[in-house]
Amino acid sequence: MPSLSRGSIDSADAWITLAHAVEPDDAAVGTLLARLGPQEVVERIDSGRTGLRHGEGLAARLSGFSVDRARDRAREIGGRILTRDDPEWPCTLHDLRERGPMALWAVGTADLRLLGLRSVSVVGARACTLYGEAIARGWSMDLASAGWAVVSGAAFGIDAAAHRGALTAGGLTVAVVAGGVDVPYPRAHAALLAGIADQGAVVSEVPPGEPVRRQRFLSRNRLIAAIGRATVVVEAAERSGTTATARAAAAMLRPVLAVPGPITSPMSAGCHRMVQDGTAILATDAADVLAAVDLSAAAHLMAAPDAGESSTSPRDRLADREARLLDAMPGRGWVDLAGLVRSSGLAARDVLTGTSLLAAGGWVTEGERGWTRTRVPPAP
Repeated sequence: MPSLSRGSIDSADAWITLAHAVEPDDAAVGTLLARLGPQEVVERIDSGRTGLRHGEGLAARLSGFSVDRARDRAREIGGRILTRDDPEWPCTLHDLRERGPMALWAVGTADLRLLGLRSVSVVGARACTLYGEAIARGWSMDLASAGWAVVSGAAFGIDAAAHRGALTAGGLTVAVVAGGVDVPYPRAHAALLAGIADQGAVVSEVPPGEPVRRQRFLSRNRLIAAIGRATVVVEAAERSGTTATARAAAAMLRPVLAVPGPITSPMSAGCHRMVQDGTAILATDAADVLAAVDLSAAAHLMAAPDAGESSTSPRDRLADREARLLDAMPGRGWVDLAGLVRSSGLAARDVLTGTSLLAAGGWVTEGERGWTRTRVPPAP
């Protein structure tokens, strides 16, 4: 890799470069990024000045690396590369902080930013029971029919049942995979993954062609937890990757719901333990899940942290950004992104995030022409 001077590559290219050098969930590099930014970290990797014990390994991965070739490769497989600067970047991933991905590879037509605002992660054991499989499939059908996307990991068992349930209902579903998006795993799910891409998206934080590895299975669990607004655990042993996903969701203060099963079933032991220790709440049907992610939760997310009891209407509880965007909306007609950036004075990224929350809360309607105010504002 040729020597890079600071500022010689833009931010998006720096993120793509880092995604090829850094193994997923590298908190040490994430901490460095929070302090220095992506371009400076790329320069330090290239010059051997990261101060990290594995800095030499990071530099070795970038030997001969080309951002242009990386972009070409994504196009060749019918995919795209998203970075934190991209409007489609899921804002739900920001809660991962220094453990967030550098970039995402996606195959499929779904907009990941919009999808993440209205999605539920459904996870569970690979060696599931028929009971667990039926629950995962049926509840995912119900969630998809209610307009919620289903996020899972495309593994055998509960994951596959969840994806198939969403597909059967004609809904959106997203598979977060541990290898490259062009590397079907398990191989038996190649057709399932193709169907998910047709009706949602297949997503990975490692480049195309990368194999699955044990550690990557563990690290991708945090992405499944972060993308979904809530995580539903259908079946899980007491110690498993599934319980790790639930813990990751709980650490981000996302709702975790666990499905009860027979007290004699090892595959339900993890669910029972999570309910017992307060990590998860008990869920007995899809209505419990929908209640946990009801649009009132979106309104809560928009509420100003210092909103007091004197607030008398839902609009009073909007955060400053969303209130500013709503004020900048025309009284009638549609406004596009450029128009909202101009009228609100906010950055495009803030406009996209804020309008998504306003749409989820029922304040605006989003369409091909941009956004328009809803005729009937949300009830108090």
